[in-house]
Amino acid sequence: MNARLVPFALAFALIPFAASAADAPTPVAAPTTAPAPSAVESAFLAKIMRDLPRRYPNPAAASKAGYVRYSNEDATGAISFANTKAWNTTDPDVPAQLWYDVNGRLVGADFSVRRDPNASPAPAAPSLFGIDPKRFGTVRAHVHYVTCDAMKKCSYGKAVATTKYAAIGDVEHPTAEGLVKAGAVKDAATVSAVFLYPAIYDVSVWVVPNPLGQFAEKNPAVVPSPHAGKGEDDPM
Repeated sequence: MNARLVPFALAFALIPFAASAADAPTPVAAPTTAPAPSAVESAFLAKIMRDLPRRYPNPAAASKAGYVRYSNEDATGAISFANTKAWNTTDPDVPAQLWYDVNGRLVGADFSVRRDPNASPAPAAPSLFGIDPKRFGTVRAHVHYVTCDAMKKCSYGKAVATTKYAAIGDVEHPTAEGLVKAGAVKDAATVSAVFLYPAIYDVSVWVVPNPLGQFAEKNPAVVPSPHAGKGEDDPM
């Protein structure tokens, strides 16, 4: 029934019920199960679930291999590290991104292909490593940076819009000095990392077993810490 057509008397009678309903907790949607993998996808998953934990068993190994932490722990329990040389992922052993939980356990990875956000018509999603193109999402470009104070306490999850940075410098090669000019930071010396996170097609994959499927958005087997939340700022 259209609520605007409810007679006044009936609407008045429903007020106590409406108030109690408003006080009720909002139901939480059940996590979505990912579509079952194909034979080719299953072979890819078996490889990365076996090999990536051996190559990058902890954040120190990731850092040694050229990955840079840029995010806080997100709502799924993942802390992201990016390899800026692998945005166009060509090797399953070198993902664009790795995720660790707060205990330093490798839990997932991202594989990506750069895209032109201004292309018309938009190019089709890739079929990287035999992964179904429908599994790929898109991510907008932005400039990420990390700052650290004199006590080496670092702040993550910071970003500035590419349009804002492009007004003062080369967005493909952002610098700490450029962040100062863009008004993102006050002191270039506090910037420990800055890089372009380009516009990409991206697929996220859990490396640890997931009862909802390795391509699912969430993993009940990965329990976020009490401090988990938004992993990074949205500069848009």
